[in-house]
Amino acid sequence: MASTKTSSKPAYVCAECGWTTSKWVGRCGECQAYGSVDLAGPSARAGRTSAAPVAVAARPITEVPVESATSLTSGIGELDRVLGGGVVPGGVLLLAGEPGVGKSTLLLELAAQWAKAGRRTLYVSGEESAAQVRLRAERTHALHPELYLAAETDLGALLTHVDTVRPSLLVVDSVQTIGSADVDGVPGGVTQVREVASAVIARAKTANIATLLVGHVTKDGTVAGPRVLEHLVDVVLQFEGDRASRLRLLRAVKNRFGPVDEIGCFDLADSGLVEVPDPTGLFVSRHEKPVPGTCLTVTMEGRRPLVAEVQALTVENPGGTPRRTSSGLDSSRTAMILAVLTKHCGADLSRQDVYTATVGGARLHEPSADLAVLVATASAYAGTTVGGGLVAIGEVGLAGEVRPVRHLAERLREAARLGFTEAVVPAASELPPAGSLPMRITPIADVSSIRSILGQRKP
Repeated sequence: MASTKTSSKPAYVCAECGWTTSKWVGRCGECQAYGSVDLAGPSARAGRTSAAPVAVAARPITEVPVESATSLTSGIGELDRVLGGGVVPGGVLLLAGEPGVGKSTLLLELAAQWAKAGRRTLYVSGEESAAQVRLRAERTHALHPELYLAAETDLGALLTHVDTVRPSLLVVDSVQTIGSADVDGVPGGVTQVREVASAVIARAKTANIATLLVGHVTKDGTVAGPRVLEHLVDVVLQFEGDRASRLRLLRAVKNRFGPVDEIGCFDLADSGLVEVPDPTGLFVSRHEKPVPGTCLTVTMEGRRPLVAEVQALTVENPGGTPRRTSSGLDSSRTAMILAVLTKHCGADLSRQDVYTATVGGARLHEPSADLAVLVATASAYAGTTVGGGLVAIGEVGLAGEVRPVRHLAERLREAARLGFTEAVVPAASELPPAGSLPMRITPIADVSSIRSILGQRKP
C-alpha cells in the first residue's frame, strides 16, 4: 500500500498587502514593498471560530457616555491646536520625524506639562538610559515627581511598568526599539513592531491611558515598519524641520479626534522647544529700503495664514545653458512660471541665470505663491522695486491668467493685521466688502498687468 505524504511548507505573508508565498523573498510580488514579507504564524481553519461572551453588551449609540473620551489639555498650546483641543484619554498617537528633529524633546516637554497638572506620567525610553533622559530633562526644566522614568527594551517589562505605575499618560520612545520575546525577529522588524504596537494599544484602550509612540522614518519620509501601524493608532503626527533652521512644524497626517489641516510651530532653542504662536516674522527679511527681486505673499499652512517672502535674482549668462535654481519652492512649478513670464510679459530670460528662494527656510508648494514668484522675478529682471507694503496672492496658469485661490479673505485679514497696505489678488476672486480692510486691493486678470504694478515703483 502506497503511503500518502503531506507536504506542509511554511507560508510567508506580506504585512502591507497580505500577499502570500511559499518561500521568503525580500520584496513583495504584489505591492513591491521591501522587507515586508515575513513568516506567518499557524492559521486557524476557516469556520472553526465559535461565539464567545462579550465584555460589554451593545447598546444604542445615544446611550453611550462620552465623558471618558473628552480631550484634556496637554499644557502645550501648539500641540493642542494640532490635536483639535488636547489629548484624548485612551487615544494612541504616533509621532514620526527625522533623526534629530526634536521628537524626544517634544514628548519629554509634554510629559512634564502633564505631570505638572497633577496627572501621573510614565516615560519609557528604549533609545537612551534613564540618566541620559534625566540630564535632558534638567536642561529643559522638565523635572517633576509625578513624571516616572524607565529605560526598557522588552515588551513584557514595559507592560509591568504600566501596571505598577498606573499612569494616565504613557510615552514610548520608540516603538522600533521595543521587542517581544514571544515573537520571532529583531526589534524594529515587521512582526515585532506589529506585536509591540498591538499590545500597547490594547493596554491603552482597556486602561484608558493616553499613549504616545515615537516612530522612526525611512529615507523617503514615511513611517518605518508595517503600514498597519498607522491604521491601528488614532492620530499620526509628523514633526518636520530643516537642519539649518530652528523652526519646527508639527502637522497631523491622521486624526480621529480633530482636524488634519492645522499646524503647530516651535522654535528649537537651547532650553528645549519653545512655542511660536505667530511665526510670520521668521519668513520675512528686514530691508532698510525696498530692493529689486523681492515680493511677499500669504500662504496657508493648514488653517493658519503665514506671510512669507520670495526672493529672485537674475544674472546674465552670455553663453551656455542658463541655470534655474530654486530653494524652498517647487522647481518644476518655478520653471513653468518663468516660461509664462517670458511668453506673456516679454521678459527674455534665455540668457539669464535665475535663482529663486524663500526666506527663513519656508517651503512654499502652494499654487497661491505663483504670483509672488512671478512678480519677484520680473522685479529682479527689470531692476524695479515692489514696496514693502504689498503682498501678491494668486495662482498663475499657462495661458497667463491669474486664478483664484482658497481662503482669500483669511489671507487678506492676516496681511492687514500685520500692517500691509496693498494686495494684488486674482480678479475672479470673491473680495471682501469695500472698506472692511484698511488696505487697497488691486484685482488683476492676467500677468500682463504686473507691468503697471512694477512701473509704479520704479526707483
